[in-house]
This record gives sequence, C-alpha cells and structure tokens, in this order.
Amino acid sequence: MRRTLAVALLIATTVSAQSAAPTIFGFADASKEQALESRYDAQLDRANLRTWMQRLSARPHHVGSAYGKENAEFMAGLFRSWGYETELARYDVMFPTPKTRVLELLAPETYTAKLTEPPVKEDAASQLGDMLPPYNAYSIDGDVTGELVYVNYGVPADYEVLERNGVDVRGKIAIARYGHSWRGIKPKVAAEHGAIGCIIYSDPSDDGYARGDVYPKGPYRNENGAQRGSVADMPVYPGDPTTPGVGSTANATHLDRANAQTITKIPVLPISYADALPLLRNLRGPVAPPEWRGALPITYRLGSGPAKVHLKLAFDWKLTPAYDVIARLRGSDRADEWIVRGNHHDAWVRGASDPISGLVAMLEEARSIGLLAKSGWTPRRSIVFAAWDAEEPGLLGSTEWVEDHMAELREHAAIYINSDSNGRGFLEAGGSHTLERFVSEVARDVTDPERNVSVLQRLHAFALTDATAGERKELRGESNLRLYALGSGSDYTPFLQHAGIASLNIGYGGESEGGSYHSLYDSFDHYTRFIDPTFDYGIVQAKTTGRLVLRLANADVLPFEARTLATTVGRYAKEVMDLADSMREKTEDENAMAREKTLELAADPTEPFVAPKVREAVPYLDFAPLQNAVLQLNRAAKNFDDAASPAGGAALDRAMMNLERTLTREEGLPRRPWYRHHIYAPGYYTGYGVKTLPGIREAIEQRDWKEANAQIAIAAGVIERYAKALDAAVAR
Repeated sequence: MRRTLAVALLIATTVSAQSAAPTIFGFADASKEQALESRYDAQLDRANLRTWMQRLSARPHHVGSAYGKENAEFMAGLFRSWGYETELARYDVMFPTPKTRVLELLAPETYTAKLTEPPVKEDAASQLGDMLPPYNAYSIDGDVTGELVYVNYGVPADYEVLERNGVDVRGKIAIARYGHSWRGIKPKVAAEHGAIGCIIYSDPSDDGYARGDVYPKGPYRNENGAQRGSVADMPVYPGDPTTPGVGSTANATHLDRANAQTITKIPVLPISYADALPLLRNLRGPVAPPEWRGALPITYRLGSGPAKVHLKLAFDWKLTPAYDVIARLRGSDRADEWIVRGNHHDAWVRGASDPISGLVAMLEEARSIGLLAKSGWTPRRSIVFAAWDAEEPGLLGSTEWVEDHMAELREHAAIYINSDSNGRGFLEAGGSHTLERFVSEVARDVTDPERNVSVLQRLHAFALTDATAGERKELRGESNLRLYALGSGSDYTPFLQHAGIASLNIGYGGESEGGSYHSLYDSFDHYTRFIDPTFDYGIVQAKTTGRLVLRLANADVLPFEARTLATTVGRYAKEVMDLADSMREKTEDENAMAREKTLELAADPTEPFVAPKVREAVPYLDFAPLQNAVLQLNRAAKNFDDAASPAGGAALDRAMMNLERTLTREEGLPRRPWYRHHIYAPGYYTGYGVKTLPGIREAIEQRDWKEANAQIAIAAGVIERYAKALDAAVAR
C-alpha cells in the first residue's frame, strides 16, 4: 500500500515538474547557469572517486599520523593541478593517544577484556597494523575499581529510572550502550551523578547481529568491533580543549589541562559487545525495564554489583600538528564574497565511509569546477574548498581555522557548505532556513540514479509513506523540502554557531546501514561491498553540492529568503510554549499522585513512611515578548522577500551575508559563551542533537524559571534585531 502511494506520488510530481519551466532562485536568466551545470555534470567521473578512496584509505590516517599528512599533501597537489591557490594551514592541537588501557572483571568471576579488533581474512586492509586502538579521546587518566551499574544509554532520563529502582551510581562504574545521545554525554552525566568511571559498549540490538549479518558476511558490527570517538564536552565548546575561542597557532597560549572545561571528569573507555557480555552477565539487582534490554543472551539487570570491575587508563597528552588543506578559486566582480565548501579528511582508522566517501565526492566536484575555470569561465564570487584535519577528536581543524580567521570570515564568508560520510539512499539536508528554497531547487534538478526521478521527488514520496494522515496533508501542501536544524557533529559548527555564517550540511543515506562506524572495519572493502559499490551516490552527491556551489558563486544576488525562516522560528516559539504547558500539566498530575500516595502511606502504620517527592509547580512564563517578535519577523520577512530581486546587486548581497550574524550574540548562551547562535545549538545534554531556541528550551527543561524568562527576552531581542536588519535591507 505504501509502495503504491509512493509510486502514485512520484508520477504526479513528475508530471507537475515536467509541465513547469524551471527557474533558478537568484538568477534573472537561468539558461546560462543551466548550460554551465550540464557541462559540469558531463565532466564528473566515478572512477576518480574509487581511485581516490582506495588511495586515501590505504593506511590509518588519524590526526598526527604520517599518512594523514601524506594525504593532506596529496590533496593539495590535486587542487594545485586543477588551478586552485592552495596552502596547508597548520595548527598544533592537544590530541591524547592511549598508553595504558586495562579493563578487568574482578568478581564474581574474572575476565580481562581483549580491547582489540582482530583482522578478518576477507578484508585485506584489516590485516595491516599501525592504528590507534579503541579508546575515547579526552578521557582523563584514571585507575578506579568499583561495582558496575547498567545505565542503559546513559542519558539524564535513564538516571531517573535508576533512582526509582533504588539504584545509586555514586562511587560505582557506569556501563552504558552507544546510542540515543552523543557519546560524550554518557560520561558527563555519569560523573554528575557521582560515578567514578564509565564504559561504553555497542549493543547488538542497536549495532550488530540483531540488525542483520555482521562483517565480513554482512555490513553490521561484529562481536569484536568497537566504536572509537571523542568524549570531549563539545556542547560547551568544540576544538582544542586548551585554546577555547583562539586558533591553535604556533604562538597560541594553551590552558593547563586541569583547566580545560571539555576534558572528562572521570575515565571512560569504549568496548565491543564481546567484552561487554561477561560484565553485564554478572550483574544482579532489579531486572532492567523492557526498553533497556538489548540483544545479548542474558537477563539485563541494573546492578549495582556483584560485578566488580577495575578500569585503568593513561594517555600521552601532547600537541600534534593538524593540516587543513585550503584551496581558493578567485571570483570576478564579487571576489570579496566567499563560498566556503568543506569535508574533513582525518579518520579514526582507515575511514573509507567516514569521511572519505564524502571527501572524494568533494574532490571530484572541485576538479570539475577547476576544468570549467580552465575553459574560460570565472565565478562571480570566490570559492574556497577546505579538507579539514582533526575533525574526529572534536572538530579541531575547522574550529581552529575559523577562530584564527574570524574577522575576515565575518567580513567575506557568504555561506559554508559541509559534507561528511555519504551512502546510498535519500538526500539528507540540514541548515539555515533562509536556504530552504535554494536547496529545494537544487534537489529538483538532480536525478536519483535508482528511481530516475529528482531526489526531491523521491524524498517527498518517502516522507509521505511514513507520515500520519495529518502530516500527509501538511506535506502535500509543501513544494520545498524542509531543512533539518543543525546541532553539532561535523564541521559546520564553528561557522554557523560561533561565526554566524549561514550553513548547510548535505549528504545521502538511509539505504546503506552498517556497523563499521569508527572501527577497524570502516575500509575500502566494506564500503565497496555494502555502502555504495558503484559510487552512484558519490556522483549524485557531487552533482548536488556542485550545483550549490556553482549557483551561489554565479547568482545575480545571493539566493536567501526570509519567509521560511520566519515560519520556522514561529514553529519553534510554539514548541517552547507547548513544552512549558505540557510540563505544567505533567507536574500537576505527578504531584497529585504523590500527595495521594503520601496519604496512603501515612494511613498504614505497617509500612515505612517515606513521602514521595513533590516537584515545584511550573509557573506561567511571560512569552509575550517572543510572540511579538515573531509577529514583527513575519511582517519584515514578507516585505523583504517581496522587495528582493536579482537586480539588488552587491548592496543586497552584503545585507544577506550579514543576516545570519544578527542571530548571534557575543555573550553566547548560558554557561557556554562559545555558542553564540540563539536559534540553533547542540543540546547541553544531547551533544549532536539540536536544541532550537536553545536558551529558552533548555532553561525550561532544567526548570530554571528565572533563566527561562530572561532567555525569552533575549531571544525576542535577537529576533527583533533580525527583523530590523530585513527592514534596513529593503530600505537600501
């Protein structure tokens, strides 16, 4: 039934698209741009993607490795051969590597964790050494022994469940499974609840045999696969933990490690599910709730104990050179406006999927644009390609570069376009909501290789198949795709949320799942067997991001529009108001139940009397300033979009470039001033996951009513300033 609906929608939207003459937002005459894009497409060669992936992923290439630098120099040579002015920008960053990793089960049985990923004979790359073992970067050194507590995914709500079951993690070691939050949140929350150590494992229900055949037979994580990754507290700030807000150049002053906010407070180690099984099997205590149970052949219990474990970690804390590849193609009459395009090049091991799959598509994009330039075409705006180093430990390469070049980026950068891993499936597009129409038109003009319809039509049909009746009605009324809001997790973060530069994150996925992420097995063999064997979606990615770059570089006026942002901010405002209302109702219901339970207990002298907790009532917050600001924004956005035209020229461009900046404040968000954007930010307790209107939303979630009212006023002021900037642009 769903398939039939999807096919019908595809036919309907295809007929509709074919009957309408295509236009391109930002261009008075689209024909010249369309001809250029046809030439661009004709030059793309999937063989290059395969060759480059095989070469770049041939050896481990984490930041500071010899092959990481070789890769940077190799790519710099490619960019130079294509006609770009190219440099290697070096930053010396704090990057710890492991010296000691010990995990032992001491009681009631003994077991020493292997903490290794053995090679598989079917994958030649897995036979080679010289790699970083599984570990979590920016864990502190530590030597701790304690009883074990299973904390599910280790997010704040899980600790509420533990408390209701009488389980305390103080003085204990928490074991959490990967998923449902960014990994750095797990030790952060464990430490806040008094844990002395944290272990993170991949449960096969989330990332293993419960999903399908494991590697090498299938794509999913095998019993010995472990997920490396940073656990720095990036919701406070990304980049080098010892140089917050300052580029880690040769003369930078580094904080003492003890004063670096983003290094963990307790030791933390990732392990495989083979190593996790003996630990979890020896737990007793309450049986875990159904939703906490994974796919291991055990009864999942909370503990604590009698499982007792010893965790010992030590790291080599050293400054390591990171090499960003920066390549420039100078524009003509708008050369002082920059279109910045990036993908990182470092990996935890070989990184064929993460990040090489996205990187090789960007390289082919740059090669084809370079060929256009050699044939006589010149972009109006300058194009800057960047291959970032040290993304995996915490967005170090991009963050240090942005912090180092903040003044000129705020003066010249019109937009940043990011990509990362890429695979088969559907377009995944997130970013600043002023760019929704622009991205939708690009998606309209790129054909999906499996369905032979536009990637926009395929995405729209897929969304409709999984939608409720109410959602379908809303979706059918939309001609554009809806960009998801950006939190964190890739290199757009410093551009959008620190520098206030409109940003996009673009990739394909959804039909190429696998468990190689951050493991030894993220290899060329794994990628070409299970992810995108013929690089069809690598070429689709290059067509998509190439069009984004070309249209931004060539447009008569930058293709930004304000109404979509106004609508989206209005939706976010309604969400935070609804959040306060729902919390108020829930608190009233919980308190009524608590008072009723108190009376029952008091009436029964045989029961020990411990009064249930009664929570503070949720007050009525003053949302009037926010509502008024949204009304002002809607009016200004309509006037702006009605007045904007391709004839607006450089003055309108300059106004558009500065719009995103007005959504930031130098003071930043509460307790994390590095994050300056007041519409989008990673959640303090979600990490990668976005919080929209973050100052208001998180104050409500944390039940800080004074701060919530203060943040309502601040957000309203930011939105009003944006509306005034729109009015000023119209008046030019």
